[in-house]
Amino acid sequence: MQNITELEEQLSKPTTGVIDTLANLQGDVMVLGAAGKMGPTLTHMAKRASDATGASRRVIGVSRYSNPDEQSKLEAHGIETIRADLLDESEINALPDVPNIVYMVGMKFGSTDNEALTWAINVHLPALVCRKFSKSRIAAFSTGNVYGPTASRGNGSVESDTPNPVGEYAMSCLGRERIFEHFSKTQGTDVTIIRLNYATEMRYGVLVDIARKVWADQPIDLTMGYVNVIWQGDANAMALQSLAKAASPPLVLNVSGPRIFQVCDVAEQFGSIMKKRVSFQGKEDDKALLGDGQLGYRLFGRPQVELEQLIEWSADWVMRDGESLNKPTHFEVTDGKF
Repeated sequence: MQNITELEEQLSKPTTGVIDTLANLQGDVMVLGAAGKMGPTLTHMAKRASDATGASRRVIGVSRYSNPDEQSKLEAHGIETIRADLLDESEINALPDVPNIVYMVGMKFGSTDNEALTWAINVHLPALVCRKFSKSRIAAFSTGNVYGPTASRGNGSVESDTPNPVGEYAMSCLGRERIFEHFSKTQGTDVTIIRLNYATEMRYGVLVDIARKVWADQPIDLTMGYVNVIWQGDANAMALQSLAKAASPPLVLNVSGPRIFQVCDVAEQFGSIMKKRVSFQGKEDDKALLGDGQLGYRLFGRPQVELEQLIEWSADWVMRDGESLNKPTHFEVTDGKF
């Protein structure tokens, strides 16, 4: 991973499963929230997979595009873009009718002290989208935060577990899921709900958060002592493949890494690679936010990038002062306040 171009090429490289999925799906694909952390590479993956099938398909990325460079980059890949404020119902209704929707819009950071907007984005907006795209199949991103903490030395929460969200952000995310579930049942809209935790690449993610603190000789907070992560390219691939599994009522799907790791162990690995002494603060809780991704692996195969590779890539990137999105995950937060 020598530069951004190489990184984004890897993040957007479609797997055989994605290519096969889009070869068998009819119609165009539209990504709502295409300019977020994951949106650009997921949208590009959809385009690359569609091109590989030889299908004549529009791939459309919708966002406010507060950073015009993201819009230009998508267009350079042959992706159509639409600039829209999705909280404006008239702008949603002006979008083209598309049979395949990937819904990636959400608010997390800044949700504390801005709870009204958090609920508007995470709960009200999905209702507008469901009404507009009642005949579409929708892969809707959610978060493993809806489960609440589970035993840190267990295998993580599974899809059948009863949600127990902590804090208004997580509660609003469960609200988002319930809106999709309601309209799926009442309109017959086929939906998958993707409970993600945590996607990572070189510019952001839990591993990058830990690596940057080790490199900067800052203490590692052990309050959230166990985490699982998934390479963003693998998460992109599973999300796109999940379109083919959309159902009414919705299919709920964890998208999580196959290994639960101990934060202190990974920090020590970074310390060894970086030749840094690692310090810690806080005490491990006996619970953590963890997801069991076995259902997704049975449906779509295991992630292609293993934890050891992610650690090596992250350490190298940070030591070379690679570009950062400057969006810490705050994975160590236990009170749900983001």
